[in-house]
Amino acid sequence: MAVLQAVADAPQPPTAAMLARDCGYPRPTVYRILAALAEQGMVTESSGAYRLGPRLMSLASKAWSQFDLRAALAPELQALRDQTGETVHLAVPAGHEMIYIDKLESPGPVRMVSRVGASVALHSSAVGKAYLAALDEPARERLLHALPMPARLPATLTSLPALREALGVAAQQGYAVDNEENEPGIVCYGVALCDGAGRPVAGVSVSTLLFRRRGDPQSAYIEPLLRLRDAAAAKLAVLPVSSGGA
Repeated sequence: MAVLQAVADAPQPPTAAMLARDCGYPRPTVYRILAALAEQGMVTESSGAYRLGPRLMSLASKAWSQFDLRAALAPELQALRDQTGETVHLAVPAGHEMIYIDKLESPGPVRMVSRVGASVALHSSAVGKAYLAALDEPARERLLHALPMPARLPATLTSLPALREALGVAAQQGYAVDNEENEPGIVCYGVALCDGAGRPVAGVSVSTLLFRRRGDPQSAYIEPLLRLRDAAAAKLAVLPVSSGGA
């Protein structure tokens, strides 16, 4: 496993000599391990450098598809709802949108119209902006250049410079805000959930009605969200790298 992990962690496809150095194994031992891994389709070799192989990618894809994100994060989502007293959404990227895959209702008397299976735009939602902010720059720019940005409400960001500025703030803070940009009278705070390679694969938001928003959003909503993000990272870190995304 050490050799396979070293291949996965290397910034560029490593040679056997590099792997021997990084793993602390004799070079003949590394060659034998690489030969066995190549025979099983776990690595491939080209010009003396090694990459993860198709069988490993297939296994990773199957493991991710079988992972029930809602079940895995159920305790954290419940705790977030209980701590904030507000509606919590779990969403995953799909094209230019985020799709809600779970919703925990606020115990308050006024309910939100959002539902599991509904979508929200990347540019006007807290989960969408948190997801965009967590992407690496090339992936983010590819999305932004093709991103529809309709004005849902007067506060909706409809220009790339304005959205890029908001994403920069979100990246620095670790969370994004939707301040009546998607639905009137509703404020949302969102964080991205990342896999073991630091790639965003989902987002979680806390949504509150503007008239009942507490005076200190940092302690009321943001700090609980950041705690959930950190707890989720520990669970997602053991998963294979996701190849999906928006």
